[in-house]
Amino acid sequence: MKLFDSFDLGGLELSSRVVMAPLTRRRATNNNVPVNIMAEYYGQRASAGLIIAEGTSPSPNGVGYCNMPALCNKEQMNAWRPITKTVHDNGGKIFLQVMHTGRVGHVNNLPAGANLFGPSAIAQLGEVATYHYGKQKYSVPVSMSLEDIDIAVKEFSICAQLAIKAGFDGVEIHGAHGYLPNQFMNESSNIREDLYGGSRSNRLRFLYRIIDACINAIGEKKVGLRVSPFSYADVTENPIELRQLYLDLVSHLNSKNLAYLHLSHMGDPYTEKFTLWKEIRELYNGVLMLCGGFTMEKAEEAIQKREADLISFGRDFIANPDLVDRFKNNWKLMERDKEFWYTNSSRGYTDYDKYQQ
Repeated sequence: MKLFDSFDLGGLELSSRVVMAPLTRRRATNNNVPVNIMAEYYGQRASAGLIIAEGTSPSPNGVGYCNMPALCNKEQMNAWRPITKTVHDNGGKIFLQVMHTGRVGHVNNLPAGANLFGPSAIAQLGEVATYHYGKQKYSVPVSMSLEDIDIAVKEFSICAQLAIKAGFDGVEIHGAHGYLPNQFMNESSNIREDLYGGSRSNRLRFLYRIIDACINAIGEKKVGLRVSPFSYADVTENPIELRQLYLDLVSHLNSKNLAYLHLSHMGDPYTEKFTLWKEIRELYNGVLMLCGGFTMEKAEEAIQKREADLISFGRDFIANPDLVDRFKNNWKLMERDKEFWYTNSSRGYTDYDKYQQ
């Protein structure tokens, strides 16, 4: 089966085409510092062809969730090192997902002096857990100035450099699911009237600058990008406009030679999404990764049909640290316990056993 074949990712040899998708688990400290149990968690899952570690903020302004890890200072960098070392010692490869939450957060979850930023002063709909007040409505973000944008771009590039120093094999820019770069891309969250708003090229400018900054910092083959056409963050967008925006993005990416492009979705599938994914596959000349509700059989089918080069699995990796072996041997998958996804304990995190015959 091609799903279990090794794969050359820009000179990084992956043991299979099975990727562990980034999964928010919120085990870091209140100061957004990774903790020892995270090394155990990722080390248990090192048999994945590639691990993409959970969304990690490049800035104090980007930690909109409780206990979300960050990588923007030396203390955080040093705390990530045992995690990457454990994965490598167990034969794995690991990228870091760089995720700035932007408006998706609450001011109570930010460090002192930090700001909840967005392209425009439009709050995310819904509620978010906070440190001290339980669930609250998302805070109204501060509309970013041009200087704020420049600083944010630089923070992404610094985070990429710190990631390599911390032992990561590369980084994935999180441009999906309603986080900061995606907020600039969407018309519903971006009503700016300057060079970062209005036209498609303007709304993509922020992401383009981040990509270029990270490439300049660590090299193109160490930079991946995750996007989510027709995700839950795009439900109020014009589907015709959205489709063309992503085709414009992919055309631009063809000149960048990234490690990979990661297409993700959440929720029920859209007809437009699958049509668009096929168009992107035909247009994009780089490595394409797909994520979203794949079974082993559907993943193998997608690889065999050349619809993708890599397939990432998310929630199945939560309860199955040995997911690749379970797939290979047709062993039953364990059920994940949602109650303990976002706690500070080992329960529902590192206490899942490997398969016992």
